[in-house]
Amino acid sequence: MRANEILEQIREANLSYLLLAKQMINDDKAEAVIRLGIDEQTAELLSDLTTAQVLKMAASDLPMCSLRFTDPQVWKLASDHGKDRNISGMHAAILMAGRSVEIQG
Repeated sequence: MRANEILEQIREANLSYLLLAKQMINDDKAEAVIRLGIDEQTAELLSDLTTAQVLKMAASDLPMCSLRFTDPQVWKLASDHGKDRNISGMHAAILMAGRSVEIQG
C-alpha cells in the first residue's frame, strides 16, 4: 500500500470516528464518555464542533483515535468467539469501563 493511500484511509477513519463520536455524545453523553474512553470536557468539545471544524480535524494525517486495549486479558475476552461470546464481550466491556474510571479518576 502506498503512503498516499494510507494517509487517505487515516483521514477517512478520522471523519468516521468524529462523526460517530458526535452522534454518540448527542444521543447519550454518559454512555459515550465510557464507550469512547474520553472525559466530560472532551465530550463537550466534540459535541460543540461545527461541520467545518469536523472536516478540518478529520483531514489530519494523525489518527484521532487509538487502541485502548493495553490489557492482554481484554484482548483475549474481546476476541473470544466460543459458545460464551456474549459473556466474554460483557466481561471485556466491564474491564474497559473500570479502566476508563481509573484513568478519569
